[in-house]
Amino acid sequence: MHIPERSALLAIDIGNTNITLGLWYSGDWRHNWRARTVHDKMPDEYAVLVRSFLRDAGLDYSVIGDVVMASVVPPLTHAFAELTRKNIGLEPLIVNARSKLGIQLEVDNPEQVGADRIVNAAAVHQLYGGPAIVIDFGTATTFDVISRQGNYIGGSIAPGIGIAHDALVRRAAQLYKVELSPPPSPIGRNTTHALQSGLFLGYLCMVEGMVARLKAAMPEGDCAKVIATGGLASLFQQHTNVIEIIAPTLTLDGLRLIHALNAPPQPFAQA
Repeated sequence: MHIPERSALLAIDIGNTNITLGLWYSGDWRHNWRARTVHDKMPDEYAVLVRSFLRDAGLDYSVIGDVVMASVVPPLTHAFAELTRKNIGLEPLIVNARSKLGIQLEVDNPEQVGADRIVNAAAVHQLYGGPAIVIDFGTATTFDVISRQGNYIGGSIAPGIGIAHDALVRRAAQLYKVELSPPPSPIGRNTTHALQSGLFLGYLCMVEGMVARLKAAMPEGDCAKVIATGGLASLFQQHTNVIEIIAPTLTLDGLRLIHALNAPPQPFAQA
């Protein structure tokens, strides 16, 4: 599809493990890319990578008319902001608790809420309505709660299953990496299946238990929808009935929706 100059929105989600980029045009995410998060990578190095992604799609920086980003890695927030100003000539919208979000952050310290959690909550409110619980299977496994009125009222943060897996293997000399999938039985008859039982089924029980406890703590918990995103969301959904909706582009959609609520970024005047 031909994309006219300055007509596409570039959304950037900078996480602790991966960076996800999406190019929104004509009502859809026309291109999605992922890169490994490297905390000390320079803006010019990421500029080369983004240019390569665009080139492989037959595009260049000229198609981008706006940039919106969420980041939980402060050094890379600055790196991608510099990249955007220098290579695209735009001031990016960097989402935080002070942005127009379409939701209220009813927590003790809104500034401490991760940008990814804010974006997910805003997306769930606009796309699915409340009350709702959003689970993000990322570096951390996060649970975020949105009221019927569209208020973000808090949530829970647990280590991601990948972190637990890595820590267990690193600290236990006789254990090793296994596929993160359910074993034939909860009773593991060998080390591989025992690890899969503890990791996969253990995390599944954690998800089910947390959803039950969060619903019980919500005024309208019985009506709360449960939406999941992140790499393992679909796999977990296959083995539990607590996850109702899988939303692979939830964070990108939240960035897009928040961008629409805020004034368009002004072109960056280079010195």
